[in-house]
Amino acid sequence: MPSTLIKGDRVPIRSWAPVHEIESAAIRQLKAVAGLPWVAHHVAVMPDVHVGKGATVGSVIALRGAVAPAAVGVDIGCGMSAVATSLTARELPDDLRKVRSRIEAAIPVGRGAHRAPVWEDAGDGLKARGRELLSSFDELAKVRERAAPRVGVQLGTLGGGNHFIEVCLDTSGTVWLMLHSGSRYIGAALAEYHMERAARLLHNERLPDRDLAVFLAGTPAFDAYRRDLFWAQRYAALNREVMMKRLKDVIRSFWPRVTFGIEVSCHHNYVAEERHFDEELLVTRKGAIRAGAGELGIIPGSMGSKSFIVRGKGNPLSFESASHGAGRRMSRTQAKKAYTVADLERQTAGVECRKDSGVIDEAPKAYKDIARVMEQQEDLVEILAELKQVVCVKG
Repeated sequence: MPSTLIKGDRVPIRSWAPVHEIESAAIRQLKAVAGLPWVAHHVAVMPDVHVGKGATVGSVIALRGAVAPAAVGVDIGCGMSAVATSLTARELPDDLRKVRSRIEAAIPVGRGAHRAPVWEDAGDGLKARGRELLSSFDELAKVRERAAPRVGVQLGTLGGGNHFIEVCLDTSGTVWLMLHSGSRYIGAALAEYHMERAARLLHNERLPDRDLAVFLAGTPAFDAYRRDLFWAQRYAALNREVMMKRLKDVIRSFWPRVTFGIEVSCHHNYVAEERHFDEELLVTRKGAIRAGAGELGIIPGSMGSKSFIVRGKGNPLSFESASHGAGRRMSRTQAKKAYTVADLERQTAGVECRKDSGVIDEAPKAYKDIARVMEQQEDLVEILAELKQVVCVKG
């Protein structure tokens, strides 16, 4: 569907979600962002938009000479990876509990970590990248000191919340592997440190919402955040690659002759230095993927709905972006009050997954209808594959 313009406080807001479907609190957040003096052109709003801290989830913000840590969020570099396998649905057993159990044994979830750094045994390429990344660890902000015991052993771990590992089938019966995770404790520690630091800067004192505090280009504070931000984004990408390697090993333990296609990978909480409308800008995507012309991406639904492998159309009005998923329809607290374990069981029928009170907040109906979300961004992406999970691992 074509985007709709909403009047902003300084620049317009261009939304791919119908205005009447956006929460009033999210509209207020978007208008506050649109009023920042550093925002370029307009704020782009994806169809999965919902309230976030500081900036809304599902927003794309292009800034001139500034970056806002809260517009990125605490899970720096959070994103997706997916790969097709040579397996078909006919080769899967009727009972997939053993597959789920072995995945959970290989990849710690929630706050868990490996007992020793598994990235060192993940193959020469990943080992070399891990060494290179961690060699610059001491250059990060001082919060690294409390994160140090976890940084190596959390590479290759899932985390909690909406992070997941799935075995899926596409419409032709091909088996896919897919996972969603970010920069774990170190990313959150760096984000919180810089958000607090930005909020204390004098040039942010008059902002209507201190959560929108920015660092200005050319300052030591900006340079320090940029260094830590880009490091955490690399850490998140490596984390997913180590997990995918271990996930492939689990699948190979059941089907030794399995082969794998080319992996698709994308961030959806990050900053990139890009050129749009003939100028260099700092583009923050919080709950949005890059969807440049021909670029591959992943847009997941909930733990009981479809997900999509997509190709970007390079729409300039969205800053070449698309949604990062279905987006929440209700908060976690609301979901826990609205649904029971029995509801969760019904909503995840046919999926081998946790069906207990610990994941009620991730119930599929707590999320928007992914089919409608995809319809609303037909001018942003082309669907290449439609996936439905048969196994879902949650933290």
